Amino acid sequence: MPKLKFKLSAIESENLSLVCGPVNSNLNQIEESLEIIIRSRGNSFSITGEKNNAIKGKTIIEDLALLAESRDSVSADEVHFSIRRALNGATKDKSGQIFELAKEKELTIQTPRLFISPRNKSQGEFLSSIYDKDIAFGIGPAGTGKTYLAVAAAVNHFIEEKVNKIILTRPAVEAGENLGFLPGDLSQKVDPYLRPLYDALYEMMGREKVDRLIENGKIEVAPLAYMRGRTLNDAFLILDEAQNCTPSQMKMFLTRIGFGSTAVVTGDVTQTDLPRGMTSGLSDAIRVLEREKGISFFYFHPKDVVRHGLVQKIIEAYEKKSY
Repeated sequence: MPKLKFKLSAIESENLSLVCGPVNSNLNQIEESLEIIIRSRGNSFSITGEKNNAIKGKTIIEDLALLAESRDSVSADEVHFSIRRALNGATKDKSGQIFELAKEKELTIQTPRLFISPRNKSQGEFLSSIYDKDIAFGIGPAGTGKTYLAVAAAVNHFIEEKVNKIILTRPAVEAGENLGFLPGDLSQKVDPYLRPLYDALYEMMGREKVDRLIENGKIEVAPLAYMRGRTLNDAFLILDEAQNCTPSQMKMFLTRIGFGSTAVVTGDVTQTDLPRGMTSGLSDAIRVLEREKGISFFYFHPKDVVRHGLVQKIIEAYEKKSY
């Protein structure tokens, strides 16, 4: 089997170790993902395997070398995302990579505990749409970062005092299960539906600060039904899992937006848990509002998944399956 040989010219030994990873763990991850064999000696590399995969392996290694030049570390996540980009056919020269890193830095969101950057071009475009429009829709499969980026943007707006309140909401619809009677007060009954939103807030701001802001009403995490009859000015509103709301609920939510407010709607039209035959409010909103100025619709695809590599394969497999 032919070998592809190349060198990483003028790379410092410290950066070279970042590229390869501890005990060559990064190279091993690339080998396993592409079914190739990588050998390295200093800054010289040889890759054995199917030609296209060998070229992708070279692209990934060069990608990691550019990351190592601009950062103090190369995380396992960054290796994973570089592999995903290569597998999805995204290749770029050094100038293209430097431009992408500059764009990523420009879009980086600062929260009290984290700096959050878009993991790929689609995430960057979705984030831009949130900042450009008063109402932004993010539509696509699980694992693309829709909700997480929306919450990050909300926290950033709040910290920079662009809004004085964050409202995160979801329809309280059981995901194909009959949960039966839930004990506790009303808050305890609906909390399981809203847990992913709490988790994102805690990660970005810390539990104590979030709980304090919830207590004084600056952050509200509530089921969608709580939005009825309100007009919300200077607020950042997020409707998550929007495929599980009805058209009337969607209309109700979107008409809550007041002066100085931003609304983000996220969901996956293929994953509705509504009763059979009931129209999803998200699908209906796409049909009714897609051409309205001032509202953006961004569509994610399986290749944009930023979770474990198997998640993308699972989504693609289910898309191919005919029911």
